[in-house]
Amino acid sequence: MSRKKRVLIVEDEESLLKLETILLTVKGFEVIGAFTGKMAIDKIGVEAFDLVLLDIMLPDIDGFEVCRQIRKDPRTAAIPVIMLTGKKTQNDHDKGVLCGANAYLVKPFKSAMIIDEINKQLAISGAGE
Repeated sequence: MSRKKRVLIVEDEESLLKLETILLTVKGFEVIGAFTGKMAIDKIGVEAFDLVLLDIMLPDIDGFEVCRQIRKDPRTAAIPVIMLTGKKTQNDHDKGVLCGANAYLVKPFKSAMIIDEINKQLAISGAGE
C-alpha cells in the first residue's frame, strides 16, 4: 500500500483551512496546516511534503514570497505549489507564475477543481505514484 500524500495547506482563515483540510483528508491525503508564511517556511524546512496549497494574503509574508523561498531551497524546489487565492487580477496571476507557482486557482473554488488540480500536479511531479 502506498503512503498517503502529504499536503501543506497555508491559509490564515481558520474556517477555510478546516474546510480544505476536511476536503483533502476525505480524499486520502495527509494534511498539515499553517496559518502564516513563516510557519509554512519553517514546516517546509523540516518536513517532507508532496504538494503545497498556498494562499497569497497571509498575515506576515505573502504567498508570493513563500513560493519564492520554496523555489530557492534545493530541497524543496521541486514541490508543486498551487496558489489558491481571492486575488483575481491578471497581474496577480502573472506574479504567481513568476514566483514559481505550478497552478493558480481563484476563490471561491469548487472542491472537485482543487482535487483535480492536486492530482494533476502530483502526477506531473512524479509524486502521484
